[in-house]
Amino acid sequence: MQTFLKQVAKDLIQKHGTDLAHIAVVFPNKRASLFLNSELAKLSEGPMWSPAYITISELFRQQSTFTVADPIKSLCDLYKSYTKITGSTEDLDQFYGWGQLLLGDFDDIDKNMADAELVFRNIRDIHELDTVSYLTDEQKAELKRFFSNFTGSDEGIRRKFIDLWSKLHAVFTDFKERLRAQNLAYEGMLYREVVESQNLPDQYEKYIFVGFNVLQTVEQKLFKALRKEGKALFYWDYDDYYLQPMNEAGAYIRKWLSIFPNELSEVKEELYNNFKEKKDITFISAPTENLQARYITHWLEENKRYLDGKRTAIVMCDENLLQTVIHCIPGENVEDVNVTTGYPLQQTPIASMVAQLINLQTEGYSQRENAYRLHHINRVLRHPYGKFITDEADALLRKFNSTKQYYIKAAENSIFRHVEHDRQHLQQFVAWLSEIVRMIAKNGRMQDDQLFSESVFRMYTLLNRLAELMAAGDLEANFTIFRRLLNQLIASTNIPFHGEPARGVQIMGVLETRNLDFDHVLLLSCNEGNMPKGVDDTSFIPHFIRKAYELTTIDNKVAIYSYYFHSLLQRAKDVTILYNNSTQGSKTGEMSRFMLQMMVELGQPIRRLALQAGQEPMQGTATDIAKDAVVVEKLNEISYFSPTALNTYQRCQLMFYYKYIGGLAESDDSDEDDIDGRVFGNIFHLAAELMYEQLLPREVITRENIEYVLKTGKSAQSVTTGNHQSTFDDVISEAFARELFLQKKGTKQHPKLNGLQLINREVVEKYLRQLLRLDARIAPMRVIKHEFDIFKEVEIEVNGTRKKLKIGGRVDRLDEVGTGTSRPRLRVVDYKTGNKVAKELGSVEEIFNPANIHDKKSDYTLQALLYSIIESTDDEEHNLAHLPVSPALLFIQHAGGDDYSPVLSLGKKRIDRAEDYADEFFTLLKAKMEEIFNKDIPFKPTETLRTCEYCPYRQLCGR
Repeated sequence: MQTFLKQVAKDLIQKHGTDLAHIAVVFPNKRASLFLNSELAKLSEGPMWSPAYITISELFRQQSTFTVADPIKSLCDLYKSYTKITGSTEDLDQFYGWGQLLLGDFDDIDKNMADAELVFRNIRDIHELDTVSYLTDEQKAELKRFFSNFTGSDEGIRRKFIDLWSKLHAVFTDFKERLRAQNLAYEGMLYREVVESQNLPDQYEKYIFVGFNVLQTVEQKLFKALRKEGKALFYWDYDDYYLQPMNEAGAYIRKWLSIFPNELSEVKEELYNNFKEKKDITFISAPTENLQARYITHWLEENKRYLDGKRTAIVMCDENLLQTVIHCIPGENVEDVNVTTGYPLQQTPIASMVAQLINLQTEGYSQRENAYRLHHINRVLRHPYGKFITDEADALLRKFNSTKQYYIKAAENSIFRHVEHDRQHLQQFVAWLSEIVRMIAKNGRMQDDQLFSESVFRMYTLLNRLAELMAAGDLEANFTIFRRLLNQLIASTNIPFHGEPARGVQIMGVLETRNLDFDHVLLLSCNEGNMPKGVDDTSFIPHFIRKAYELTTIDNKVAIYSYYFHSLLQRAKDVTILYNNSTQGSKTGEMSRFMLQMMVELGQPIRRLALQAGQEPMQGTATDIAKDAVVVEKLNEISYFSPTALNTYQRCQLMFYYKYIGGLAESDDSDEDDIDGRVFGNIFHLAAELMYEQLLPREVITRENIEYVLKTGKSAQSVTTGNHQSTFDDVISEAFARELFLQKKGTKQHPKLNGLQLINREVVEKYLRQLLRLDARIAPMRVIKHEFDIFKEVEIEVNGTRKKLKIGGRVDRLDEVGTGTSRPRLRVVDYKTGNKVAKELGSVEEIFNPANIHDKKSDYTLQALLYSIIESTDDEEHNLAHLPVSPALLFIQHAGGDDYSPVLSLGKKRIDRAEDYADEFFTLLKAKMEEIFNKDIPFKPTETLRTCEYCPYRQLCGR
């Protein structure tokens, strides 16, 4: 293929020989210079003095005494000028967003050398537009429509905008003077200064401008001035296909060819008539971005495209795909890959570590406790770089988590010392972050990981730059502004890949493709919105004013991307373009307008394909686990069974094996702020216990006692706790403090609840009141005890021998109803705060049928009936009178009905005497336990696949 840069190289040698040291080749970007240098080396028959390669930005900067200020410095100085001129009191955080917009407008004005005073003329009254002779009637009408948007019901909005508009020229002038006094400039200001001072470059005899497209006014003037002196030559890259008047891609090339003659005009037919030549073109739709990336493997291996190395390009219209794209390169075949886009700093571990460190000192710190929340400490220490902060990371994790404390006290002279982050202490906070990052770099320097070294270095540089701006008084920021600036800097920073650019398959962003030609092109994520990208007209300057003064408009942006798209494909013979056709969320599923244009204009067949996710759910491969000698030994060590263990076995025998034989504990998230179902249940249980202990009489509770508590929220007891009578708020606060924040009993100060926790608190209070109303119906009554353990010893036959086991667990509440009547009885009450209700079973046998666990919650019934039987037959401490005992499952969410009763029934009969069911219950229970210990019966996987959905051991068993 005859590439553009090959023709440029050939022409340079023909016209200037092999001594090119007196020539500077100027490109829009750096990458093309590497490929041109390679072409020159190939064409040279002997030694050659290569030309100098510079970008257009470098050329301008070489001619100025100004230094381009970094974006944050520019924004801070612009903010100072804005507040000075307008007298505004808004802070930098409020100014930040539209300040960037204003900075972009100023840059555009200077790069296109517009008269800022005329652009920002004082339009105090729309009627002044009638005197603007340079605008057409259509343009005047458009401006009137623009300003009418600020009328409506609030005339003040329009006036505020007009007032701001009238001061923008003064802001513009003051801002430039402020920068000039520091020998600084923004890019447009520097460019304009070079052109207006006519400080033309003269270091080289010739300046060769290669592959430009859209030229801003400052570039046009520089080109004209150098051409007038005979120092400039121009090489334009285009195709006759999009040079047609109706095609926006060639709009600017047509203009520049008439002003700046093309040095390659003699090879016009050979070089500039390729787009409509026969190509193999395929458009492919895909429902996800990741599926597009996974197609790369097939595409590279198809026809062995990877063998053509640098003639093969994978181009990302959305550079967020980079990580996925890299992982989809088939490493076994593709030896060389060149990635031209940088790796996002935002996606590196150091970025997440800095975010966790900031969270630790802000959301993770309690001023009242002078302590950190445990889960924020865990996030820092468990981070991959946590071991580089301290070599005691693992030991600290074990120590902190073994205490089961919600808070860990801040400690001076350690990584867990608290650093204030208010405006007065922000510099110290940034210094602390920098010190931690430096520590990570120092302790991790022995790693053979270039990404680690580069990312940590760049993060350290960013933090130090912010610290410098604060120290110099340029950045007067509060914590909110600092956090936003840091996040933006991280998001806009890339880490360049090192390698040989002119070798291997090229992975590129759209901008890196300029001036380069490829045989095979795979274009990813070519959707409207990505191609063209960022074509909005967000600006303080209305569209028609921009157009009148030849500033950048949407039309310019579309034309630029149209040129990139068409020039990338013009000499390629093999083109595959993918786009996302999903319409979920904010996605439109539209292919790029340029693809539609090709379908209409190209006159060549375009193959249309669609990718579909071909993955199917893996079938469960769970197998039985035999009870070998090791398992039997573990079983023999068991001396106690809980209803939970029995129900686990009934739910899934493998789950029982992993948990009770293998000893694999489920994940414990007790260090989280979130209140899951388990934690919420614990809070309610404790709050209920405290409510009966502190708010109601210890002996007989009457309806009047309960109604008093419901009405006043205060204790109905005659006793008080110290000088303070307990209230609803007290018992709920203590329950949250002990169960959520893991505070010790008796702690006076409780942590402040956040929004979600406050909502849960209201629900707990609602449920407690519901419980009291339910108890008021059956009063008088006695609450005998909350939260106590009961056990019964049973004897089973295990492999020919007798084995004694204890079985039992913790009772939520034991109470007496019918107090003072001739027929009192006890209830074993099990509180249930969840939404699922146990359905009535027909017999005791159904309790031990595993099929009833999911639909009828037979596991709840098993536990309640077991505790009730033990209470009626074996508990001499709490049931000395041997009163009849009923099992009760109190589903608090469903207890609002007037006829609601928590007492269980079997076969349509209420269980008034649990002991009546004891013989049958224990016969079936012993049979189930003997099955568990039988060495000849393996542990089998459940046949109910719904059980596997939330099983913590799912991956272990293969389901």
